[in-house]
Amino acid sequence: MHIFEDNAHNKSKIRKKAPSMEEQTKRLLKECNRGCKMAIDSMDQISAYVEDENLGRVIDNYKTEHEKIEGESAKLLGQYGEQEQEPGAMASTFAWATTEMKMLVKDDSNQIAKIMMNGCNMGIQSISEAMAQNKEASEDSQVVAKNLVRMEEEFMGELKEFL
Repeated sequence: MHIFEDNAHNKSKIRKKAPSMEEQTKRLLKECNRGCKMAIDSMDQISAYVEDENLGRVIDNYKTEHEKIEGESAKLLGQYGEQEQEPGAMASTFAWATTEMKMLVKDDSNQIAKIMMNGCNMGIQSISEAMAQNKEASEDSQVVAKNLVRMEEEFMGELKEFL
């Protein structure tokens, strides 16, 4: 009985092993990839409502930038034997419905800029959180994540002129 108690006591002291660099890299890249896909989907959806040529150009430019980062993250995921993952169905459906409802209430450039800025803010938060939780991820994946956050911040900055 004494041996059993010692083993039970020792098991409680065992700590979970931290995820490997490879696992952290995959997690960070998947978050970047999903975030880009959601952003691209949102920009596709909102483009039907855009009447201001300048706003349309800004959105198109950043859609292209998101596609580039999506491609980079997909390529790196492939190097780790991983495939891209689509955003969750619930999150995508909720985002789509929320955008449609907001556009029904008010469909001008101001509203479009606010919706896009909210998306940028969510992206910045989710990628920054993923970076904080995966500090041992590869340098390449961290560069992708940092570039995505920087791009989202720049996109928000350009959208401010449409408020």
